[in-house]
Amino acid sequence: MNKNFAQKFGLFLIAILLLAGGFSLGIKFQPPDKDGQNNSVWQRVINREAPSQITAKDIDFAVFWETWNLLREKYVDKPVSESDLFYGALSGMVAALDDPHTVFLDPPMNKEFTDDLRSEFEGIGAEVGLRDEQLQIVAPLPETPAEKAGLRAGDLIVKIDGQETYGFSVEKAVSLIRGKKNTQVTLAIMREGFTEPRDFVLTRGVIKFNTVKWEMKDNGVAYLKLSAFNESTEGEFTKAVQKILAKNPKGLVLDLRNNPGGFFQTSIAIANYWIDAGIIVKERASDGTVEDYNAPSNIAPFKDLKTVVLVNGGSASASEIVAGALRDHQKAVIVGEQTFGKGSVQSLNDLTDGSAVKVTIARWETPNGTQIDKVGLKPDTEVKYTQEDFDQQKDPQLDKALEILKQ
Repeated sequence: MNKNFAQKFGLFLIAILLLAGGFSLGIKFQPPDKDGQNNSVWQRVINREAPSQITAKDIDFAVFWETWNLLREKYVDKPVSESDLFYGALSGMVAALDDPHTVFLDPPMNKEFTDDLRSEFEGIGAEVGLRDEQLQIVAPLPETPAEKAGLRAGDLIVKIDGQETYGFSVEKAVSLIRGKKNTQVTLAIMREGFTEPRDFVLTRGVIKFNTVKWEMKDNGVAYLKLSAFNESTEGEFTKAVQKILAKNPKGLVLDLRNNPGGFFQTSIAIANYWIDAGIIVKERASDGTVEDYNAPSNIAPFKDLKTVVLVNGGSASASEIVAGALRDHQKAVIVGEQTFGKGSVQSLNDLTDGSAVKVTIARWETPNGTQIDKVGLKPDTEVKYTQEDFDQQKDPQLDKALEILKQ
């Protein structure tokens, strides 16, 4: 079964699952025996022969079995779990594509993945990504242990509980960072301005947050903050819009900073509040074909409202779709810092044993054809947010947005 994952999720599983406490790469799956218990190794391996139609003539699959048998017979710690070898081989095959968003999920991982993306999580409340083989914080969510501890978008995770992380997969990092509420994890963080890594001790907790918050600023400007695009966002957003319109605002700040994304369809629905017709995002497949996703409704209550969108390095995926669409349709200007650059489309392909492979199948582009993936969006007006600003509780990016709306 192939699910159009692009219709459901905008960002990679690391964010979602880490917020929920994550999943463990160390979970080992063995099929139960007759009495329902898991065996230390599988009783037998079936379908040893690869179907001829998927084996290239220049590939000798016998080498796979030579390696398999060599490990089973000679590895020092016996018995060797054949399930570990099997799922490890599948993971390695997928990892060979060198795409952090194309991932093999064993059955437990797949179940956790498809169960998540809720408005309540247990964990540290941070999205983690991988760039140039280095783990980094994509975005801390508001009012979470990660934000309260002072983690920021772009922070590099050098160590997790004392373990060096260079070369770690995201899955391995998540398995170490995850944990029960009221337990602690120590992250050694490197960021611009640090002369050496600093330890941040975080106490995991149950994270509950509303993804939409708003308030009226001076001079009749509405401030609207979106923290994520999850299952509750569209409903929360609709209620906020109704209250904002009742205030008859003169302008609006849409704050997408540290918003790591979420449901793709929610990003289309949000952009539709400004864009009443035309393309919101393009999807370009590997064969060059392009599919356009258009505004689903001609009712766009914010279409004539002067708008500034705030972004930073923690704005990713669905956030980039919305920001790019509003700019291309000349509905908003963008202020802040370069966005993360997560613009690829994944499909989730369920396998017969309950595992799955998430495969990158296409890349997003803005309505004008600007590529998002690995590039991000450059703001119209760049404004830095420094450590000094953070320490002094200043927000020069928001100040600039309010200045623009007064003009």
